[in-house]
Amino acid sequence: MAKAKTVYFCAGWFNDKQNRAYQTAMKAIEGNPTVDVENSYVPLQHQYKGLRVDQHPELLEDREWATATYNGDRIGVQTSDLVLAIYLPSAEDVGMGVELGMARALGKYNLVVIPDDEWGKPINLMTFGAADNFIKLSELASFNFNRLSFGFYDGAVY
Repeated sequence: MAKAKTVYFCAGWFNDKQNRAYQTAMKAIEGNPTVDVENSYVPLQHQYKGLRVDQHPELLEDREWATATYNGDRIGVQTSDLVLAIYLPSAEDVGMGVELGMARALGKYNLVVIPDDEWGKPINLMTFGAADNFIKLSELASFNFNRLSFGFYDGAVY
């Protein structure tokens, strides 16, 4: 079997809907033999000094935390094999656009995963343009990260 790929796990976790998709996607890649989860970069696991802004809202005013967390994520994008973005048309994470743009500029492969119940809903033009392929969340556990290809999204853009 080919070497498992490392991913930059790009996913919002700022509301209940994003959290459910995050957890479902994480379970899916943990069971996918073509993903090296142990060596992948999961931003929520790499917050500066282990401090999460949802648990410490005062960090929103801390330049050191913000700069270090941003740069950690930037390095995560640079050093991962590809970006795996869990995108919710109804609950976008605006930072995801920056991460996808960074990956595109670096020539990384961008896979956008959309929950099945959101599949077909209009998506942001920039996400559409930065992606190499789109799949449903139910396809993630069996997606072969060693056989990457281009694919269109079956929905409108705005």
